[in-house]
Amino acid sequence: MASLDRVKVLVLGDSGVGKSSLVHLLCQNQVLGNPSWTVGCSVDVRVHDYKEGTPEEKTYYIELWDVGGSVGSASSVKSTRAVFYHSVNGIILVHDLTNKKSSQNLYRWTLEALNKDSSPTGVIVTNGDYDREQFAENPVPLLMIGTKFDQIPENKRNEVLTRTAFLSEDFNAEEINLDCTNPRYLAAGSSNAVKLSRFFDKVKWYHFPVNIITGFTDRKRFNFKSLHYD
Repeated sequence: MASLDRVKVLVLGDSGVGKSSLVHLLCQNQVLGNPSWTVGCSVDVRVHDYKEGTPEEKTYYIELWDVGGSVGSASSVKSTRAVFYHSVNGIILVHDLTNKKSSQNLYRWTLEALNKDSSPTGVIVTNGDYDREQFAENPVPLLMIGTKFDQIPENKRNEVLTRTAFLSEDFNAEEINLDCTNPRYLAAGSSNAVKLSRFFDKVKWYHFPVNIITGFTDRKRFNFKSLHYD
């Protein structure tokens, strides 16, 4: 049987921002009807054509690791969560456009993942901001996705989008804003779809084969306590 290489992309952000709905939309191309809280980590798979339409085109599996929990979790939980941060090829940062705190917390999520082997001491400065230079030389491709775009009041939209644009610059990441309950935001040929494909093309490929399984769409679920998935 033929095999495809696979890559690992973390999906990070606060609980309630819509990570599970986003991952389902990305992998199944349909709206998640009954979202639930993610305990530990769940994994779904998307097939991506690298450099589609060129002589270098190659098909890959992209594993999207939806990591649950909160950046305010106890150190023991963070330590356990670090097991999910190994061999990462890219990170999707997810925030709720109607919740400014969820956007600010993306700094903490990113630093937690990038500093999995050490405590990121000295990162926060006295005014509560983060040292942006922490991200300047980061080799891991980042993509920032804002959810609940449809829920931003019309008179606040420009303010919110200006703020998040500065945030994406800090991460040196492209930005996508969408409503996870409407697949048209990722319709083929749209600017969002182009950005998404460009991000997946940028992901640093680790080449280890995985067998093709017909209809392989089941989500693996991990639990912090057992660190077991089924």
